[in-house]
Amino acid sequence: MTLPVPEGARIAAPRDPATERWVRRLPRLLADVLADWQLTVDGDPTTGFTALVLPVVTADAVPAVLKLGMPGDEEEHEHLAFQHWGGRGAVRLLRADPGRRALLLERLHRRDLTTLPALEACEVVAGLYERIHVPALPQLRRQTAYVERWTDDLARLPRSAPIPHRLVEQAVSLGRDLVTDPASVGTMIHGDLHYENVLAGDREPWLVIDPKPTSGDPHYEVAPLLWNRWDEVGAAGADVRFGVRRRFHTVVDAAGLDEDRARDWVVVRMVHNALWEVEDHPDRPDGDYLTMCVTIAKAVQD
Repeated sequence: MTLPVPEGARIAAPRDPATERWVRRLPRLLADVLADWQLTVDGDPTTGFTALVLPVVTADAVPAVLKLGMPGDEEEHEHLAFQHWGGRGAVRLLRADPGRRALLLERLHRRDLTTLPALEACEVVAGLYERIHVPALPQLRRQTAYVERWTDDLARLPRSAPIPHRLVEQAVSLGRDLVTDPASVGTMIHGDLHYENVLAGDREPWLVIDPKPTSGDPHYEVAPLLWNRWDEVGAAGADVRFGVRRRFHTVVDAAGLDEDRARDWVVVRMVHNALWEVEDHPDRPDGDYLTMCVTIAKAVQD
């Protein structure tokens, strides 16, 4: 069986020895876990950005999914999040080997929230927030530690960068305020909860997958619902600003979030996204992507 390599691993391997070793060892790792857990392959492998995913059947004839994650901070505590949720609003964890970044998960359907109209999908995600936003486990990293570092990077961005400088200054100010706010930590957040990270299930209609759990602020979660499915926001000549604001207010209202706090996090996250585009492609950043980031950051503001 030829194994596909996750895109994140392909990107990281040339400059990260740990990832390069993981890619090289992946066939052996898969064979070992299949043998140790007495799993039978039940379909073709697929990949997420940072993991290999394979449908399997257990020795007890239970359909499941084996997930092998690449090295990295984001996925280190994924098993703890699943254990803590216990299948409430999220895919159920059947077995875990954190040392090998191996997870055995209940098998869900392939249908995700991209099959629903965007606003309806936003309401589904908002309903899941209250189920997965539980007190943070002590092992989790603080999201503010990442935000502080990213905000410092943003503050060093030259004025000549292709991001409106006033927006950069606003994001730096907001980011530093949020980092020092006690309400910015204490809740276990998913970190990347967008339409493709919610799958249809049998025991519940929709279940969350692929968390990047940290101790953070529930309001941090909103932004991915605005930048994903972006092509639909301005489809058929629709007012882009209106489309962004409709999604934003749908999520905020359905989840009972504080509008001002959610808005501040959207601005910070979108400008950080723009920063990374400029850093990753200093000679030719994607102009359309930068425009999207700026458009969303401006649209959510009055």
